[in-house]
Amino acid sequence: MIKRDFEAILRGKDLIVSPTMPIPPFKLGEKTSDPITMYMCDICTVPVNLTGMPAISVPCGFVEGLPVGMQLMAPPFREDLLFKAAYSFEQNTDHWRRNPAI
Repeated sequence: MIKRDFEAILRGKDLIVSPTMPIPPFKLGEKTSDPITMYMCDICTVPVNLTGMPAISVPCGFVEGLPVGMQLMAPPFREDLLFKAAYSFEQNTDHWRRNPAI
Protein backbone atom coordinates (compact mmCIF):
# COMPACT_ATOMS: atom_id res chain seq x y z
CA MET A 1 0.00 0.00 0.00
CA ILE A 2 2.86 2.38 0.78
CA LYS A 3 4.47 1.72 -2.59
CA ARG A 4 1.17 2.26 -4.36
CA ASP A 5 0.69 5.58 -2.53
CA PHE A 6 4.17 6.78 -3.48
CA GLU A 7 3.66 5.78 -7.11
CA ALA A 8 0.35 7.69 -7.14
CA ILE A 9 2.03 10.78 -5.69
CA LEU A 10 4.81 10.58 -8.29
CA ARG A 11 2.46 10.06 -11.24
CA GLY A 12 3.23 12.89 -13.65
CA LYS A 13 6.11 14.18 -11.52
CA ASP A 14 9.83 13.57 -11.54
CA LEU A 15 10.69 13.78 -7.85
CA ILE A 16 9.37 14.16 -4.33
CA VAL A 17 11.37 16.49 -2.06
CA SER A 18 11.16 16.21 1.71
CA PRO A 19 13.26 16.87 4.77
CA THR A 20 15.52 14.03 5.88
CA MET A 21 14.39 14.48 9.51
CA PRO A 22 11.19 16.01 10.95
CA ILE A 23 13.09 18.06 13.55
CA PRO A 24 16.12 20.35 13.43
CA PRO A 25 19.48 18.60 13.87
CA PHE A 26 20.81 17.96 17.34
CA LYS A 27 24.31 17.57 18.67
CA LEU A 28 26.01 14.18 18.63
CA GLY A 29 24.81 12.13 21.61
CA GLU A 30 22.20 14.72 22.65
CA LYS A 31 19.11 12.51 22.18
CA THR A 32 20.52 9.09 23.08
CA SER A 33 18.49 8.98 26.29
CA ASP A 34 15.27 9.54 24.33
CA PRO A 35 14.75 6.45 22.11
CA ILE A 36 11.36 7.65 20.81
CA THR A 37 12.88 10.86 19.47
CA MET A 38 15.76 8.90 17.96
CA TYR A 39 13.29 6.53 16.28
CA MET A 40 11.15 9.39 15.00
CA CYS A 41 14.18 10.97 13.32
CA ASP A 42 13.95 8.21 10.70
CA ILE A 43 10.25 8.76 9.98
CA CYS A 44 10.91 10.68 6.74
CA THR A 45 13.31 8.12 5.26
CA VAL A 46 11.74 4.82 6.28
CA PRO A 47 8.60 4.91 4.06
CA VAL A 48 10.52 5.23 0.80
CA ASN A 49 12.93 2.51 1.94
CA LEU A 50 9.98 0.18 2.46
CA THR A 51 8.87 0.73 -1.13
CA GLY A 52 12.21 -0.10 -2.70
CA MET A 53 12.08 3.18 -4.61
CA PRO A 54 15.29 5.17 -5.04
CA ALA A 55 16.06 8.10 -2.74
CA ILE A 56 19.05 10.24 -1.84
CA SER A 57 19.72 12.65 0.98
CA VAL A 58 21.86 15.72 0.37
CA PRO A 59 22.96 18.58 2.65
CA CYS A 60 20.78 21.63 2.08
CA GLY A 61 21.62 24.03 4.86
CA PHE A 62 22.50 24.51 8.51
CA VAL A 63 20.59 25.21 11.72
CA GLU A 64 22.69 26.50 14.61
CA GLY A 65 25.81 25.20 12.88
CA LEU A 66 24.45 21.68 12.33
CA PRO A 67 23.65 20.26 8.86
CA VAL A 68 20.11 19.83 7.56
CA GLY A 69 19.34 17.20 4.94
CA MET A 70 16.98 17.21 1.98
CA GLN A 71 15.67 13.91 0.68
CA LEU A 72 14.88 13.41 -2.99
CA MET A 73 12.72 10.44 -4.04
CA ALA A 74 12.15 9.19 -7.58
CA PRO A 75 10.02 6.59 -9.37
CA PRO A 76 11.38 3.04 -9.56
CA PHE A 77 14.55 2.68 -11.66
CA ARG A 78 14.98 6.46 -12.04
CA GLU A 79 18.18 6.90 -10.07
CA ASP A 80 19.37 9.02 -12.99
CA LEU A 81 16.87 11.72 -11.96
CA LEU A 82 18.16 11.63 -8.38
CA PHE A 83 21.78 11.98 -9.40
CA LYS A 84 21.01 14.83 -11.83
CA ALA A 85 18.91 16.72 -9.28
CA ALA A 86 21.41 16.21 -6.45
CA TYR A 87 24.29 17.28 -8.69
CA SER A 88 22.40 20.34 -9.91
CA PHE A 89 21.59 21.34 -6.33
CA GLU A 90 25.23 20.85 -5.36
CA GLN A 91 26.43 22.99 -8.26
CA ASN A 92 24.07 25.83 -7.31
CA THR A 93 24.68 25.89 -3.56
CA ASP A 94 27.66 25.66 -1.24
CA HIS A 95 26.10 23.78 1.70
CA TRP A 96 28.16 20.70 0.98
CA ARG A 97 31.40 22.69 1.38
CA ARG A 98 30.70 23.74 4.98
CA ASN A 99 31.71 21.73 8.02
CA PRO A 100 29.21 21.16 10.83
CA ALA A 101 29.83 22.49 14.33
CA ILE A 102 29.68 19.09 16.02
